[in-house]
Amino acid sequence: MKPVINRLDSRADGFAGTLRQLLAFEAGEDAHIEQAVAGILQDVRQRGDAAVLQYTTQFDRLPVTTMADLEISPAECQAALDALAPARRQALEQAAQRVRMYHDRQKTDSWRYQEADGTVLGQNITPMDRVGLYVPGGKAAYPSSVLMNAIPAKVAGVGEVIMVTPTPDGVRNPLVLAAAAVAGVDRVVAIGGAQAVGALAYGTDSIAPVDKIVGPGNAYVAAAKRRVFGTVGIDMVAGPSEILIICDGTTPADWIAMDLFSQAEHDELAQAILLCPDADFLEKVQEAIVRLLPTMPRAEILGKSLADRGALILVRDLDEAVSIANEIAPEHLEISTENASELAGKIRHAGAIFLGRFSSEALGDYCAGPNHVLPTARTARFSSPLGVYDFQKRSSIIQVSEAGAITLGAIAAELADGEGLPAHAQSARYRLNSNTDDKT
Repeated sequence: MKPVINRLDSRADGFAGTLRQLLAFEAGEDAHIEQAVAGILQDVRQRGDAAVLQYTTQFDRLPVTTMADLEISPAECQAALDALAPARRQALEQAAQRVRMYHDRQKTDSWRYQEADGTVLGQNITPMDRVGLYVPGGKAAYPSSVLMNAIPAKVAGVGEVIMVTPTPDGVRNPLVLAAAAVAGVDRVVAIGGAQAVGALAYGTDSIAPVDKIVGPGNAYVAAAKRRVFGTVGIDMVAGPSEILIICDGTTPADWIAMDLFSQAEHDELAQAILLCPDADFLEKVQEAIVRLLPTMPRAEILGKSLADRGALILVRDLDEAVSIANEIAPEHLEISTENASELAGKIRHAGAIFLGRFSSEALGDYCAGPNHVLPTARTARFSSPLGVYDFQKRSSIIQVSEAGAITLGAIAAELADGEGLPAHAQSARYRLNSNTDDKT
């Protein structure tokens, strides 16, 4: 019988290979999905709104005839917010306030400096004009994703945020619409799938093309985002959710078990791993998993995730745990130890780091403030959480003085000659003589 969760020991022969095998995840491109998405995108590019309407009728079972039928007005979003139970509305608004406050600190200003000869160099920071936000519909409706994607865009100064969300059988998720109102989304359209990604990327008569598309989606949405990248920017193509916990054994075992559950319940491919130097504590966590798992509504998903990709790993000490964590580069890293801040200083690769026993990953998903859109599948080695900077562009400023043109011109001309680019060299040399009246 397969164990409820894998047990590994860093001292065992072949541990590194076993761990690599456990971590291995290939997103894989399903040929059928790729072919279907390619056809949908091409159709949307050619036929625009007509294609979007056709696929919306086909996939969402909505017999609509005009794009106006798919508009969800700001008034409807506000009405959804007003209709929420007071406690839920307060939670949504408090979460939004915290997310906005955190991202406000990410804003950066344009800057310039002047050199001794009068040359001015600098950088202009400007927001994108228009951003598309994809929000899953149906069962996978996450208002927290609306906040995490829309708020940093608005803080960055994006002119228009267009949210697309499928509404199968015409069912509109009120909490998602309420989140759109709280986050300041400018426009909501009830479309989804690859056709929605195509409409945002290429534009139609009713939807202006955007500069960037963000937000999670199913395999068809992910495939579509990959294909339109280059025409527009995208946030990332995320893999299954991950949590890695480093624990010294001082946190209650039930807490750790439930923290592992919190990510494993997302998806059967999600990954939940615990690193600990205390063998007795690992036994307590395994006992908690066995005891608590049957009580969970998503026990079937949890069970498969933990059995296939989860692990309790005995390590020599906390320093080795840190070393393994850096190799894994997890999406979420909980450091549930007495010296959490000290260990965090040694972490080089992680999407989000939660310090101390009270910092559960679930708080980061909803309301702590930092963004929950994080790099997965070891991409934390070279990428970062979604933030204000993802909705801004940087333009270099170069204003060369007459004296600077003499200094820089000589350098540029010499290097251009070396590269065999004579027009570059001559362009620079024209400015070496301060007499600019006649260069013919």
